[in-house]
Amino acid sequence: MLRLVAGLSRSLPLLVALVVLALAIYAFVSWRRTPTRAKEVLLKVFFVLCSAISVLFALATIYAVLDDNTPVLELAASCMVVGVLGLAVTLVCRHVFRKHHPHYAYEPTEKARPVTNKPDTLDALTRILNYINDHRRR
Repeated sequence: MLRLVAGLSRSLPLLVALVVLALAIYAFVSWRRTPTRAKEVLLKVFFVLCSAISVLFALATIYAVLDDNTPVLELAASCMVVGVLGLAVTLVCRHVFRKHHPHYAYEPTEKARPVTNKPDTLDALTRILNYINDHRRR
């Protein structure tokens, strides 16, 4: 148990960097938009970031096992645990956020485009070429 805590203390700089990043993102987006939007952005960023950290350190752990390098294995495994725990916390927070904010429960669909009566450039070019083709000399 003590060895696990010692291994996790090696990944403390990664944990501190994630906390500082979260505070910076939340403060900036809250200042520019709203706190609800800041939470949404934070959840999306941390989902991607923690997934990438988990995959990267999982690959490093596999490489350390194959290379039989124990110190690198302990460091990579402890960082992978931080990534997996961060991903689990992010998913729980996302579930709670969507439960309390049901209008954020679904991803937005494709945005509607305004319908105009102006002909499309390709459509106009096609009409011109068809007109030339129909009225050329034979």
